[in-house]
Amino acid sequence: MKSSEDRKNHQTNLMYFNQMVEENEKRNKPHNENAQTNKKARPSFGSQKVDFKDYLLAPEGYESVVYPIYFVLIPYIVGAIVLFFFVAGASLENFKLIEFNNFLIVWMIGYEIVGTMILIAILIAFLQYEDTTHSDRHF
Repeated sequence: MKSSEDRKNHQTNLMYFNQMVEENEKRNKPHNENAQTNKKARPSFGSQKVDFKDYLLAPEGYESVVYPIYFVLIPYIVGAIVLFFFVAGASLENFKLIEFNNFLIVWMIGYEIVGTMILIAILIAFLQYEDTTHSDRHF
Protein backbone atom coordinates (compact mmCIF):
# COMPACT_ATOMS: atom_id res chain seq x y z
CA MET A 1 0.00 0.00 0.00
CA LYS A 2 1.11 3.48 -0.71
CA SER A 3 1.57 5.85 2.07
CA SER A 4 -0.08 9.24 2.08
CA GLU A 5 3.28 10.86 1.41
CA ASP A 6 3.73 8.75 -1.77
CA ARG A 7 0.27 9.72 -3.00
CA LYS A 8 0.97 13.39 -2.34
CA ASN A 9 4.26 13.20 -4.28
CA HIS A 10 2.54 11.44 -7.14
CA GLN A 11 -0.15 14.13 -7.37
CA THR A 12 2.48 16.89 -7.24
CA ASN A 13 4.45 15.22 -10.02
CA LEU A 14 1.33 14.93 -12.18
CA MET A 15 0.59 18.61 -11.61
CA TYR A 16 4.10 19.62 -12.69
CA PHE A 17 3.94 17.29 -15.69
CA ASN A 18 0.64 18.83 -16.85
CA GLN A 19 2.10 22.31 -16.48
CA MET A 20 5.11 21.31 -18.60
CA VAL A 21 2.85 19.85 -21.31
CA GLU A 22 0.71 23.02 -21.42
CA GLU A 23 3.81 25.22 -21.60
CA ASN A 24 5.20 23.12 -24.46
CA GLU A 25 1.92 23.35 -26.37
CA LYS A 26 1.84 27.13 -25.96
CA ARG A 27 5.39 27.41 -27.29
CA ASN A 28 4.77 25.17 -30.30
CA LYS A 29 1.36 26.50 -31.30
CA PRO A 30 2.47 29.91 -32.66
CA HIS A 31 5.41 28.20 -34.37
CA ASN A 32 3.09 25.81 -36.22
CA GLU A 33 0.74 28.62 -37.27
CA ASN A 34 3.65 30.67 -38.64
CA ALA A 35 4.96 27.65 -40.51
CA GLN A 36 1.56 27.11 -42.12
CA THR A 37 1.25 30.75 -43.19
CA ASN A 38 4.80 30.70 -44.59
CA LYS A 39 4.00 27.49 -46.43
CA LYS A 40 0.94 29.09 -48.03
CA ALA A 41 2.83 32.24 -48.97
CA ARG A 42 5.63 30.31 -50.63
CA PRO A 43 5.34 30.13 -54.42
CA SER A 44 4.96 26.57 -55.60
CA PHE A 45 5.35 24.76 -58.88
CA GLY A 46 1.59 24.45 -59.29
CA SER A 47 0.94 28.16 -58.70
CA GLN A 48 2.94 29.29 -61.72
CA LYS A 49 1.12 31.06 -64.53
CA VAL A 50 0.84 28.95 -67.69
CA ASP A 51 0.15 30.59 -71.05
CA PHE A 52 -0.30 28.76 -74.36
CA LYS A 53 1.47 31.60 -76.15
CA ASP A 54 4.73 30.43 -74.58
CA TYR A 55 4.43 26.97 -76.16
CA LEU A 56 2.27 27.21 -79.30
CA LEU A 57 2.74 29.63 -82.18
CA ALA A 58 -0.39 31.50 -83.18
CA PRO A 59 -0.95 34.86 -84.84
CA GLU A 60 -2.32 37.39 -82.39
CA GLY A 61 -6.07 37.62 -82.61
CA TYR A 62 -6.43 34.23 -84.32
CA GLU A 63 -5.76 32.04 -81.29
CA SER A 64 -9.36 30.83 -81.17
CA VAL A 65 -8.93 29.41 -84.69
CA VAL A 66 -5.36 28.10 -84.48
CA TYR A 67 -5.57 26.24 -81.13
CA PRO A 68 -8.45 23.94 -82.21
CA ILE A 69 -6.56 23.19 -85.42
CA TYR A 70 -3.53 22.23 -83.30
CA PHE A 71 -5.83 20.12 -81.09
CA VAL A 72 -7.04 18.13 -84.10
CA LEU A 73 -3.98 17.96 -86.37
CA ILE A 74 -1.08 17.31 -83.97
CA PRO A 75 -2.55 14.10 -82.45
CA TYR A 76 -3.67 12.88 -85.89
CA ILE A 77 -0.20 13.37 -87.39
CA VAL A 78 1.46 11.69 -84.38
CA GLY A 79 -1.01 8.79 -84.65
CA ALA A 80 -0.24 8.39 -88.36
CA ILE A 81 3.51 8.41 -87.64
CA VAL A 82 3.06 5.73 -84.96
CA LEU A 83 1.04 3.62 -87.35
CA PHE A 84 3.72 4.04 -90.01
CA PHE A 85 6.60 2.96 -87.76
CA PHE A 86 5.03 0.41 -85.42
CA VAL A 87 2.13 -1.10 -87.37
CA ALA A 88 3.39 -0.87 -90.94
CA GLY A 89 7.00 -1.58 -89.94
CA ALA A 90 8.26 1.64 -91.61
CA SER A 91 7.32 0.22 -94.99
CA LEU A 92 5.50 2.57 -97.36
CA GLU A 93 3.83 -0.33 -99.16
CA ASN A 94 2.38 -1.70 -95.90
CA PHE A 95 1.39 1.80 -94.80
CA LYS A 96 -0.64 2.29 -98.00
CA LEU A 97 -2.57 -0.89 -97.20
CA ILE A 98 -3.81 0.51 -93.89
CA GLU A 99 -7.31 1.93 -94.18
CA PHE A 100 -7.64 5.37 -92.61
CA ASN A 101 -11.45 5.36 -92.76
CA ASN A 102 -11.77 5.91 -89.03
CA PHE A 103 -10.22 9.31 -88.31
CA LEU A 104 -11.08 9.07 -84.61
CA ILE A 105 -9.02 5.90 -84.00
CA VAL A 106 -5.87 7.41 -85.51
CA TRP A 107 -6.49 10.65 -83.60
CA MET A 108 -6.94 8.79 -80.28
CA ILE A 109 -3.67 6.92 -80.74
CA GLY A 110 -1.86 10.20 -81.30
CA TYR A 111 -3.76 11.92 -78.48
CA GLU A 112 -2.61 9.31 -75.96
CA ILE A 113 1.00 9.62 -77.09
CA VAL A 114 0.95 13.44 -77.08
CA GLY A 115 -0.72 13.41 -73.65
CA THR A 116 1.94 11.08 -72.28
CA MET A 117 4.72 13.26 -73.68
CA ILE A 118 3.15 16.36 -72.10
CA LEU A 119 2.85 14.64 -68.71
CA ILE A 120 6.49 13.54 -68.89
CA ALA A 121 7.51 17.12 -69.76
CA ILE A 122 5.53 18.43 -66.75
CA LEU A 123 7.21 15.86 -64.48
CA ILE A 124 10.66 16.84 -65.73
CA ALA A 125 9.85 20.54 -65.25
CA PHE A 126 8.65 19.80 -61.70
CA LEU A 127 11.82 17.91 -60.84
CA GLN A 128 13.97 20.74 -62.24
CA TYR A 129 11.92 23.47 -60.49
CA GLU A 130 13.87 25.26 -57.81
CA ASP A 131 12.14 27.41 -55.26
CA THR A 132 14.51 30.35 -54.89
CA THR A 133 12.72 31.88 -51.90
CA HIS A 134 13.68 29.13 -49.44
CA SER A 135 16.72 26.94 -49.27
CA ASP A 136 14.97 24.02 -47.55
CA ARG A 137 12.88 22.10 -50.08
CA HIS A 138 10.75 19.21 -48.90
CA PHE A 139 8.57 17.06 -51.13
